[in-house]
Amino acid sequence: MTFTLKPVVPNEKQSGVDFGAIIEDLDLETISAEDFEKLFEAVYIHQVVVVRNSGHVTPQTQYELTKRFDPQNIDLYGHGSMHRASESVISRDISPLPEVPQVQLLGHGVVKNHYGIEERKLTHPNHKVFHKDCLTDEEMKRGETRFYRWHMDAALYKLNPPKVTTLFGIKNPEPRREIVRYDDGTDDQLEVQLGTTAFVSGQRAFEILPQHLKEKAFKTQVKYAAHPYLWMSKAKSRSTGLGMVSEGKELSKEELPEINPEDVKVYPMLWKNPVTNKIHLQVHPAAVEDLIIDGKPVGDLEKVREILYEFQRPSISPENVFAHEWKDGDFVIFHNRGVLHSVVGSLRDTDSRIFHQCNIASADAPIPVTEADFTPYLATHPLNTTFVK
Repeated sequence: MTFTLKPVVPNEKQSGVDFGAIIEDLDLETISAEDFEKLFEAVYIHQVVVVRNSGHVTPQTQYELTKRFDPQNIDLYGHGSMHRASESVISRDISPLPEVPQVQLLGHGVVKNHYGIEERKLTHPNHKVFHKDCLTDEEMKRGETRFYRWHMDAALYKLNPPKVTTLFGIKNPEPRREIVRYDDGTDDQLEVQLGTTAFVSGQRAFEILPQHLKEKAFKTQVKYAAHPYLWMSKAKSRSTGLGMVSEGKELSKEELPEINPEDVKVYPMLWKNPVTNKIHLQVHPAAVEDLIIDGKPVGDLEKVREILYEFQRPSISPENVFAHEWKDGDFVIFHNRGVLHSVVGSLRDTDSRIFHQCNIASADAPIPVTEADFTPYLATHPLNTTFVK
């Protein structure tokens, strides 16, 4: 039995959302080889696929399904083990399930007798622990909130980024509306449902760039910090959740665990979708230490962040954000190398949320964009099909 794929229909304010799809008639516990192949392609074509009515899916099935998207995986959680260090900015957000440790538990409220966890108090990430300038308690009570942190799921040191992430919404809080404030000198804001996960497309991030930035992006490599989630642990984020504020609070190399230079990751700014061959601008802005543009390191962290913000800020404008409104039993599979995502929302003590997340580090590095891939985007094309550096 095959399934029906319905593209997300954005509202009139989301003119830039051209990705996302919903499936309502697929049982992930019994998915056939034929249906998996169709699902595999759908994830790379639509970037974010929501499989509804999946409340019965077990952690073991989630783990095995995630692995099938990358047979060359190295069977390690996408963040490796350093996320468990108490100082890491992600250690407070996730807990491995004892019965299937490749699957992480996250959410809000007290969870009891849950797949080997006797009892655990979960806390939904709140911008107040990560942003430099925060909303007041009164503003949050009025239903105002922020994007927490725009990111892809990746260790960005030693391990290659997972190809996909699966995110399973077992239980969601009672719905209410919130307003995401950008607070970056613009009047931008976005109405969302409480607890939404926000996604933006790396393909659109590239395609909406002006010509000179497209060409600059093609010439740019991104150097990530060693042990990035420890490195940034004392620093704070911009109010949009898109990258960090430069205050000199990053940990020095002497304060970090031992660094193996061979494990430091340097990736192109532009990655190629393995199914569509489209170009994606794919950068985790908070974890970047330097940019190498046309072979020359920028060498100034504040300037690096300003350059990245110029590249990435247009992609998170309200019209480009797909804010998924969760229902209990939603099983989301997203192309982790093709989108950025962010936690959103300010949950109260009375709100309850239980999610399972799985992503697995890949043996393969992201696919770089070649000169042949980039040629159609040259200002001189089609008169001159040779790229000139």
